[in-house]
Amino acid sequence: MNPVAQRLGELRERVHAAAQRAGRKADAVRLLGVAKRIADDAIVESVAAGLGDVAENYVQEAVGRRAHFEQAFAEHALDPPEWHFIGRLQSNKAKSVVGAFTWLHTLDRASLGTALEKHCAAQDVRLRVLVQVNTSGEAQKGGVAPDALEPLLAESEAWPHLDVAGLMTLPAPAPDPEDVRPAFAQLRELRDHWQATLPSLRELSMGMSGDFVVAVEEGATLVRLGTALYGARPPA
Repeated sequence: MNPVAQRLGELRERVHAAAQRAGRKADAVRLLGVAKRIADDAIVESVAAGLGDVAENYVQEAVGRRAHFEQAFAEHALDPPEWHFIGRLQSNKAKSVVGAFTWLHTLDRASLGTALEKHCAAQDVRLRVLVQVNTSGEAQKGGVAPDALEPLLAESEAWPHLDVAGLMTLPAPAPDPEDVRPAFAQLRELRDHWQATLPSLRELSMGMSGDFVVAVEEGATLVRLGTALYGARPPA
């Protein structure tokens, strides 16, 4: 077994244990392999090991190597993964995401939603989006403030080609995963509150390599795994 496949198996076991502790079903949690600066072969290995979702941070990097991935998946008779865009996105780059990804995790303003809707309508495609919430109040970080979530969700009614499927957060880094538990709990509470108004709001994208166990215990349905799955990234 190659190292990527072995780590994927170990991560699934940890997710399963965390879900059990929280009284949840493990199959309610999807693992996303974060491809940022990871070698193409490692991504293919993870898909061959059964990973069904791959996430990209940068539009140019993602689009630039997509043809290679498609060829590799075909050569190995692999079903291609679902592609998730998890990086910050400028409205003028929205066209590059539409059609190349089935998920976008970083919707945080009405202007971006309007741009995505425009390009989805032009291509007659749909896009599943998650609203990013800034649970830590960091000025330099993307995401809508928790108390500004309501008007953004109301704006989403004008975007028929966007399926607003849930919420996402990137809490402030902390040495102890327990320190970020309150941010994950807050996101779950926001989802639960607004789901009564917007039933499609089911997903919680939260948790990364260092804190995904806590995120699963708090209700994560999508966790983003980079170094935990692929090992240390090469320098940028």
